[in-house]
Amino acid sequence: MKLRIEFFNKYKISIGVTSVFLILMSIFIIANPSVFLNYRAYMAVFTTLGASIILAATMVFVVASGELDLSFPSVIGFSAWIFAVIVKSGVSPFIAFLVALFLGSIVGFLNGILVTKVQLSSLVSTLGMNFLIRGLIMILTDGIAIPLPFLRDTLFHTIFAGRIGQLPIQMLWSIGYAVICWLIFNRHRFGGHVCYIGDNVTSAREMGVRVERVKIATFVLMGFSSAFAGVMLTLINNSFWPTTGEGYLLLILAAVFLGGTPTWGGIGTIFGAIIGAFILGFIETGIVASGLTGFYKQFFYGLILILALISHRYAGLKRK
Repeated sequence: MKLRIEFFNKYKISIGVTSVFLILMSIFIIANPSVFLNYRAYMAVFTTLGASIILAATMVFVVASGELDLSFPSVIGFSAWIFAVIVKSGVSPFIAFLVALFLGSIVGFLNGILVTKVQLSSLVSTLGMNFLIRGLIMILTDGIAIPLPFLRDTLFHTIFAGRIGQLPIQMLWSIGYAVICWLIFNRHRFGGHVCYIGDNVTSAREMGVRVERVKIATFVLMGFSSAFAGVMLTLINNSFWPTTGEGYLLLILAAVFLGGTPTWGGIGTIFGAIIGAFILGFIETGIVASGLTGFYKQFFYGLILILALISHRYAGLKRK
């Protein structure tokens, strides 16, 4: 009995958000069983859910360190554009992929420098970076898409956006990526350092934690993950769109906060963020299948997020 209580106390946030997901899916199944008892509905959601899982799992590191990265939607678009331009010129998509990952990481590094060395607010500086990069994309592309239909039957497309039976392979990539993030966050000292910094920067420095280096690393990781997601989304659509990545900002932040990572840092949960991404990923499909219009989507996003934050307040997640 004691072990059960300890287990519940340790994982109560993850248990809570998982319960919310199961209740939500039960409601959707009751509302329209013909849709939600059909595997095709799940496969359709899984097609784009992989990118959300990758981004949400990585954002936990940034938020747990006490910072925010609002530039990642534009980093997604920038990396996708770089990938498309290089592939369009005839270069191997594998090389283009590595270049996109590298440049995405560079943007993350610049964000980290602005926050740690220049000592700018991460909220304001990354928001500015978001506008800057998106504007650059629009200027350089003139708002014109880059079609990449020739990628459809390539080995690269099969590896990163193919299917195993009916299952989109990007879901396997995202789950594997999230497991690695979970291991780093919960089983590696880097994850501990991130939480120490988010809880108390001064104490972390006194413990010998290299605060600036760790914070920069979280932003680099976010840039890397954004680039990964950008290439994945480009492969799914077989084209680059100048608006690639838009719409993910509030969605990913909501998934992280809904999953049990509080806004004030110091603690975080990768598993909760993943379940949060699942919840938000299925809401639109569930709303439409239930007979409501898509206009209800943002209403339910906001409602669930507010309820989640209230639950954090009364579940022992106290401010520093």
